[in-house]
Amino acid sequence: MKGLILQARYLSLSVSLYNKAGPSLSAPNAISPSFLSLTSLPRLKQNTMAACIGASRTALTETNPLSCDPNKSQIEDQTYNYVKFSRPSCADRVSYVPFCPDRSKTMEEVDLWRKMQEEARYDVEQEPVLSNYYYNSILSQGSLERALANHLSMKLSNSSLPSGTLFDVFQGVVVEGKEIMMAVMDDLRAVKERDPACVSYVHCFLNFKGFLACQAHRVAHKLWSQGRKVLALLIQNRVSEVFAVDIHPGAKIGRGILFDHATGVVIGETAVIGNDVSILHNVTLGGTGKACGDRHPKIGDGVLIGAGTCILGNIRIGDGAKIGAGSVVVKDVPARTTAVGNPARLIGGKDNPIKLDKIPSLTMDHTSHISEWSDYVI
Repeated sequence: MKGLILQARYLSLSVSLYNKAGPSLSAPNAISPSFLSLTSLPRLKQNTMAACIGASRTALTETNPLSCDPNKSQIEDQTYNYVKFSRPSCADRVSYVPFCPDRSKTMEEVDLWRKMQEEARYDVEQEPVLSNYYYNSILSQGSLERALANHLSMKLSNSSLPSGTLFDVFQGVVVEGKEIMMAVMDDLRAVKERDPACVSYVHCFLNFKGFLACQAHRVAHKLWSQGRKVLALLIQNRVSEVFAVDIHPGAKIGRGILFDHATGVVIGETAVIGNDVSILHNVTLGGTGKACGDRHPKIGDGVLIGAGTCILGNIRIGDGAKIGAGSVVVKDVPARTTAVGNPARLIGGKDNPIKLDKIPSLTMDHTSHISEWSDYVI
């Protein structure tokens, strides 16, 4: 009996000390494990001796004001209280740092990932048959990086190249290279904004092979730059087989890229593509023969390249230029001009070409000024 009374007095004293010390704490890091164990201890009724005789433990306590559930055990409450002290709802007790699982992530990345998860849940509500697919691809993944590594590894694996092996490769590269994830997010937004067929970010992420081929290339290019050329070429080969997109891992590609449909896109080793570029299907950025060295096109920012276009040789397509569908381009194209035909010609003529007043890769306008180049009618 004496032992019970002493224990009860000790608990009452501990709670009293907590109430006095609580407001003076300055940060969650100042809370020691022993102190945390005290914060979750229940308050005893004042009549300690009477309560100790013939009563259960649950009858000894009042409801813990910090408890997430009065029916939960003290151990569960300890965990809950620690989380409570780390979040804004307890700002009156301690100062805090906003809770974030990975402080290295930007809020921009976190917000986009949350948006994709919301879209995934909505899709599952509409099509419950896809619940396992969405769970494995999105909802069970802890981050955008992990989801991307998982999805690409599942797409590109085969019987002799296990998905687990590819996952480790992709995960290692995207986590190490933060610039890759920034480019991934810009590409997601580019597809969503420019392609009317894209209904959501998660739709693009899971189903658009142009987007997936571009992200696989980003990993392959990183490996190529690190000297791991055999592995980079293997990824290029698998992307070509699975997505019908053939991009040499040596090619340099900017951010905000849209590969619309993407089937038949071929990009050579020394090609360079700027930011905010839109490229349609069956486009070739190639060389002119067997010459080595720098031999492929350089595409400026904001360029739109129509379907079936061939741009050949170490030539420059200026910023904001537009290349009409089916064109064959073998000479430089000035910035903000339109080149159409085989061989390609500038609309308005070489000496005074018509200048575009909008960025064609963003407007996705394929037909402006066409009447000034041709009087063709049906």
